[in-house]
Amino acid sequence: MARVDVNPDFWRERRVLVTGHTGFKGSWLSLWLSTMSARVFGFALAPPTSPSLFERAEVGAIVDDTRGDVRDIQAFSHLLARSRPDVVFHLAAQSVLRESYVDPVGTVATNVMGTLNVLEAVRQHNLKAKAERSGDGVRSLVVVTSDKCYENREWVWGYREDEAMGGHDPYSTSKGCAELLLTSYNRSFAEPPAASGRAGNVIGGGDWAKDRLVPDAVRAFAARRSLEIRRPRAIRPWQHVLEPLSGYLLLAEALANKGTAVAQGWNFGPGPESEQPVMHLVDTLAAIWGNGARWLHVGGDELHEATFLKLDSSKARMTLGWRPRLGFDEALKLTADWYKADLARPASSMHDFTLGQIHDYCRAV
Repeated sequence: MARVDVNPDFWRERRVLVTGHTGFKGSWLSLWLSTMSARVFGFALAPPTSPSLFERAEVGAIVDDTRGDVRDIQAFSHLLARSRPDVVFHLAAQSVLRESYVDPVGTVATNVMGTLNVLEAVRQHNLKAKAERSGDGVRSLVVVTSDKCYENREWVWGYREDEAMGGHDPYSTSKGCAELLLTSYNRSFAEPPAASGRAGNVIGGGDWAKDRLVPDAVRAFAARRSLEIRRPRAIRPWQHVLEPLSGYLLLAEALANKGTAVAQGWNFGPGPESEQPVMHLVDTLAAIWGNGARWLHVGGDELHEATFLKLDSSKARMTLGWRPRLGFDEALKLTADWYKADLARPASSMHDFTLGQIHDYCRAV
């Protein structure tokens, strides 16, 4: 199937609710939606880091910004009633694997019960809209999980969507549970059509999370110190943030047009050339960064992390017409360009620069 692009006409003036809009992915998604003239409503806690993409790119200026916790179903239901969205993207989550070892209860409460609250609140919202014949029901619900949702067997080939859910650590297990909840709701209620998006290791400008490779690298390189690496030979599916976001947008369009036929899990991973060891990523990023950027191996610790993790995105390619646009080096260059621009203009907004990267991505052949 030929590549299918995100349709700006579908999103023009469409009411869209994004949970987790203050986070890294949520901020990029909100900005992209704004370029297509969507009406974006956000529901999230305060930005998880300072600095944050939400602040640096002034995302609050283009979003109806509501602060709340997805563990609070009443607060989320209130925003649903007020915003009357056509599409809901659920991205709010505890998203750092190593943090799940520090706070397993908070991780599971947010990623599992938070997802359950979103599913149930949207279902009740649609039942009410149907009873009132108001036409205000949600047409598409996209739940963003993770490639970590799969029971990792250290295979050298990519996981497909019908592989077993699981996980060694609390974070991975919570994402597998979220997937099972979504499947249960689709089988039990089928209202509204809901699907999940599973991406690889996402990189891009504006991520300052702790214990993530690229943010750690940028902090080290900017300070002219060596980046310390625990597992240089671990293989991950690296991709720029705009790649899976394009998949989520296409999936929401497909849910609105095809309903339950596409209400299932979907992988949006990079091509095989982007499934690279950690050491290759930091070597390439250091070369792009320059200024003596370097790294060193400091050994692992007692916490479990997978060695091999790859995704098979054949279903999304064949059914949705989704394909990644960016190669490994292109994704890293876009990422480095963003951080370098931010370092060069610390007192200025990165709003226009970020929108420029989105526009360039959409124009790419």
